[in-house]
Amino acid sequence: MAQLANHSCITVVTRSEKGAVVIGGGQHWEVPGEHVAKVVDTTGAGDLFAGGFMAGLVQGRSLPDCARMGCISAAEVISHFGARPEADLQALVAAKLG
Repeated sequence: MAQLANHSCITVVTRSEKGAVVIGGGQHWEVPGEHVAKVVDTTGAGDLFAGGFMAGLVQGRSLPDCARMGCISAAEVISHFGARPEADLQALVAAKLG
């Protein structure tokens, strides 16, 4: 992790229910996962995490907030069957991050 922090790239390591580690700009953050009452289907979790993270990045959010957006998105999709979100992800993020 320390070696990755010295590069100018952004590195994200997802860790299932443990959240994610984000490395960028010479810093690293550990972002906790979102609580899910019951995991129903993990299909799409990685894609939704990536989508949430990238949405935050293009909005100019901090790297930890980008990871939180990814965790929020992934948590929503694993709580039901299917790889598409059933809830409004923008509303979920706004409620949790503002």
